[in-house]
This record gives sequence, C-alpha cells and structure tokens, in this order.
Amino acid sequence: MSRYRVTVDTGGTFSDFVYLNEGSGEVTISKVPSTPDDPSRAILQGVETLLGQGVAPGEISFFCHGTTVGTNALLEGKGVKTGLLVTEGFRGIYPVGEQARPYGAPIFDVMYDKPAMLVPQRRTGEVRERVDFRGGVLVPLDETALRETIRDLAAQKIESLAVCLLFSFLHPGHESRVREIVTEEMPDCSISLSSEIVPQIREYYRLSTTVINAYLQPILARYIAQLERRLDEAGLTTRQRYIMQSNGGMATFPATARKAVTTVLSGPAGGVTAGAYACRMTGFQNIITFDMGGTSCDVALIKDGEPSIASRGKIEGRDLAVPMMDINTVSAGGGTIASVDRFGVLKVGPESAGAMPGPACYGRGGDMPTITDCNLVLGHLSEDNFLGGRMRLDSAAARKAVESKVAKPLGMDPVEAAEGIVRIIDVKMEEAIKAISTMRGHDLRDFMLLAFGGAGPVHAGRIARDLGMAGMIVPLYPGVYSAIGLIMSDVKHDYIQSRMTPLSELKPQDVNTMFARLETAATEELHADGFDQKQISIQRALDMRYAGQGYEITMPCGDSPIRDGGLDALRQQFDAQHKAMFGHNAPEEPVEIVSYRVRGVGLVPPVEMPQFKPTGATLKDALRETRCLRMDGRDIDCPVYQREKLDVGLTVTGPAILDQFDCTTVIYAGQTARVDDYKNLIVT
Repeated sequence: MSRYRVTVDTGGTFSDFVYLNEGSGEVTISKVPSTPDDPSRAILQGVETLLGQGVAPGEISFFCHGTTVGTNALLEGKGVKTGLLVTEGFRGIYPVGEQARPYGAPIFDVMYDKPAMLVPQRRTGEVRERVDFRGGVLVPLDETALRETIRDLAAQKIESLAVCLLFSFLHPGHESRVREIVTEEMPDCSISLSSEIVPQIREYYRLSTTVINAYLQPILARYIAQLERRLDEAGLTTRQRYIMQSNGGMATFPATARKAVTTVLSGPAGGVTAGAYACRMTGFQNIITFDMGGTSCDVALIKDGEPSIASRGKIEGRDLAVPMMDINTVSAGGGTIASVDRFGVLKVGPESAGAMPGPACYGRGGDMPTITDCNLVLGHLSEDNFLGGRMRLDSAAARKAVESKVAKPLGMDPVEAAEGIVRIIDVKMEEAIKAISTMRGHDLRDFMLLAFGGAGPVHAGRIARDLGMAGMIVPLYPGVYSAIGLIMSDVKHDYIQSRMTPLSELKPQDVNTMFARLETAATEELHADGFDQKQISIQRALDMRYAGQGYEITMPCGDSPIRDGGLDALRQQFDAQHKAMFGHNAPEEPVEIVSYRVRGVGLVPPVEMPQFKPTGATLKDALRETRCLRMDGRDIDCPVYQREKLDVGLTVTGPAILDQFDCTTVIYAGQTARVDDYKNLIVT
C-alpha cells in the first residue's frame, strides 16, 4: 500500500497543498481558495482532492499544516477576552513596555501610538506575593486575597488568563498554585503561566509573550479540535498530525494547542526550511528567501546554508520572546490594494483584498485595483492560463479598476499607473530585504534571491537586478513552496531556563546538570510524540554576555557534556563571536551565563526532491505565444513559455514570461534562466 505525506500552507488567498508518494517519490500539488471564516474547510477540500484520485484515507501517513489562525487573530485584534495577574505593585510593567519607540519611521512620527494593550488595566489583577532575584520567597502567596482578585476577573467574563509573577522562572511554585486556585474558581478559563511558556529573564518580554499566548490559545485550541474532527470524518487514521512552528520545526496538535504563541510565524517558517534545502540542492550557500503571497511578503536570510534564528521578535509591534525564524514581513502581496486618498496621494497597501472578494480580475465582486490586477494590465500574467487554465482572469475588470481608482484621479494612462503601483510595491519589498542583509553588514552581491509564493517570481527578477544580487532561483513548485518545506521539517521542542551566574564561578558539572534537566524534559516530550531514542537529537546552547551588558549572544555547545577546559574554550569562542558581530570584544572583562537552551528534535525520515534527465525537448516545444506587454517602461513583444515543458539544461534569455500551474515567472532583459537537474530555474 502506498503511503502519502500531505502538507498544507494556508495563505490569505489560497491554501497550498503538496502530496508526496513516499514509495515513488512523486510530488503533486494543488491550490484551493482559502476559507478565512473556517480554514479547515479549505483543508478538507484539499485532502478530498487527493482522495478523489483513488488514494485511500488510510494511505495518508503524515499530515502537517502551516497555519495563520493565530497570526491573523493577533494582527486583527480578534483574540479572546484576556485577563492578567502580576505581582503586587508591578501592574505597570505591561503598559510601560520597553519605554522606547521602535526604530524606523515611528521615531519621526509625532502622532505615534504604541499598539493597544491586549489586556487593559481594568482586567489586570495584582497578586500579593514576592520572590527575589535568587528565587527565594520574600512574601508568601496570599491565597485569600488571590481568590477575591480572581472573582473580580471572573465577573468581567474573561475567557483566558495570563499569569506572570516576578522571578517565577526561578521559583514557579507560586504560579502553579495560582493555576490550581483559578481552576477551582473558573474551571472553564484557559490559563497560561509564564514559568511554562517562557521561563527566562526580562519581565516585560516574558509578560508580553505570556499575554499573547493567553490571547490566542483558546482560538487555536478550538481550531485544532475542529480540524482534528474534520480529518477524522474524512477517514484519516494517522496520528502523525503536526502544526508548523515559528522555529522551523513541527509540533503535535496537542502541543500546539497548549502553546499557541509558537505558531505566529507558522506559515512563513516552512518556506525558510525549504530554502535551507535549496542551498544543498543548488550548491548556493547564501540565499535570501522571498515569499510573496496574496497578502504579505516574507523575507529571510540564509548564510552558509543555515537560516538565522532569533530568540526574540516583534509582530505588529508586539514583543515575543520565543525562538523563531528571523523573518521580516511587510504588507505586500498580490492582493495589496492601491488607492488615491483625498489629498491626491497614491497609497499602495497595507490593506489587502484577501481571498474574498480578492482582486478585481477574479470576478468575485472586488472593484479596487490590486497588485495582481496591475500585473495583468501590464501583461505579466496570462488571462487564460491562471492555475493552469482552471481560473480565467478578467483583464477588462482589472483595467477598469486601475483606471477608475488610480489613473483618472492622477491624470495618468492606466498602463503607466499600473507600472507605477508595481514599482512602489517592489521598492517596499526591496527595503524589507535590505533590513535583513545590508543593514546587518551582509553584501547582497554574495546572495541569490530564492523567489516563491504565488506572486514572488513575478517581481523577484527586477528586485534581484535592482539590488545587485548574484541572481535568482525559482524552484520547481514556487506557488506551494512553503508547503514543500513542511514535508522536510522535523519535530522541534525548545526549552529555556534563565539562571545568571558568572562563568568564573561555574564548573563543567554545574552546566551539565542544568542541561541534563532540560534534556530530560525534551526527551520525555519527544517520547510522548512517538519518537524512540534513535530518532531523537538534542541541541544545546548558552546565552552569554559580558557582565553588565543588556543583551546576550547564543553560543552552541555541541551535543556532548562539557569537559574540563570546555568552559575556557567556550569563553574564547564567545570573545571571537562578539568581535565578529560587533567589531570589538573585551577578553579582560568577566562573562556570565544568562540562560540555558535545549532543543529536542524528533527526526522525521528525510525527503529528497526528484531529479530529472533531459528528454530532448526544445525551447520551441514550450512556447505558448508571443504577447505584447509593458516592461521597464517599454512596450515589447515577449515570448510566453509553459514552464512544465522546459527540459533540463535549456536556457531562456530574457525578456520572457514563464507560465506554470501555480505561478508565473518574469525574466527581464539581460537575464538568462537555466533549468537545472531538479528543474529549478537558475537566473543570472
């Protein structure tokens, strides 16, 4: 019996499916319009597409989902009614935050406002207790006062509660007891403890992360339960059901339901994972992933084959302190809307037409011009070959939207207006790429741009050219590439424990003992996920800093215990890393360990993408038509090729358009695309 892996990445416009036959290695794909009101409906439709091809439900042995449910709830402010408990006298931690504006344009914005708190002060309760910085109890927990506070919150009908007490990462007992009492008083309330979500220093970041988890957890738990029911009803029997996490690894349905905050970059993380595989497949070790979908554009940097991982980040100005792929997201997608405001100023984004009504050319009632409409007006998209011809685009509707909403108000030709709109969105995405590369000391001439997402390869050619990059890579299935990455992911669980100690006061055994406790927890969770010892890998790291610094550097520690002399070697590595990152170091200054990190990895059998051999087909065999289009300010007659018919080893000289089922690629003048053995396009 054949066995299939099924993965789905839910986007703002389409849900992308990849089906892998583990026996033959054959990969097939599908795209289904997203159903934002209930994403599981689109997922079931995609699963039924495979079942309709004669595959039995029992043959599906693996299911993984990149979800935007938690992300969208956070971005749109549609989480549950949440309460917060903090140590008495410290209710100001959350509203004060970092006490600083973010970098960039807000520095100069005199009208700048911080994002509204997810938990207002009226739903914040104080807990009479106190733990010191060593973990010692100064004031015992006052349970009588706590019950009164909880009853006040219950009267406000909160659905979820975040608990963040001072230094609970050193003494979690008080938070654990708070949970017991809350369960007695409000048995239906969801509870998130900071000592479990993120047991590390820095009260504000720990509090913000815990609040976000509480805000999203009931929504994600309900969604996962509903998805589980739909999969059961479809007849899927496999217990290997996973959700992608922000750290580039998967987690089981139950684990994800408990820790919703780990999914805020669930969808984009799959594309970065696939990008790391592209490094091995193509031989290019330095890549910037460029994922442009229907609503957003996500970019990430991969250096020497390894993606950048951050221990802290922001989503729409909200701080998160969980391991995550270092992804920069901007509001720029195929559905991004262009408009002219009452002052006659052209605006592009951040609003998106989404899946419904979508771009005007989709014929679903949308009348605002989007980036997709502009690309159709310019001739970069084929009217009759979208989704392999299954969906016809209405070029007249697209032109009417551009003309009525932008061109006429600005006194411009519709084609010129469309070209200007596209140029604006390209510059916005170029700035996102610079933010993770040149602004961090990287030379873009050393990087290839890996273009994917439904709209990525349409725009990437000009962006790579304008930024002076080494070239562009377009994978075989760019429109579903994030879902491809889900096939290649392992299960990953991150554990952290903060305990600040001068390095000079520690012995190797002290460090090994701390690691051992975290490793035991990671191993037990992976055993519960169904992995045996041979399928488990443990990765260890230390957050280190010079004494008195306000930031740390994460230093990998290998997978074996630290031996005599190991801490001295680690100190030297830290000095060298600090100089590499910041241009200076201080070998004479004391160093301290701040936090211990362990990542438990459940190894999933690896997947290899199929290689192809030349068939002898010529470039002429792939030619569909020659079309007049606008490119770089000129009207030109441009060949349009069907990419699926391009043979291994063929080269295409720009300007050219390459159509395929899930995407369109634009090759500009001066660029040459070569088809490699994996049918990637290597554009230089």
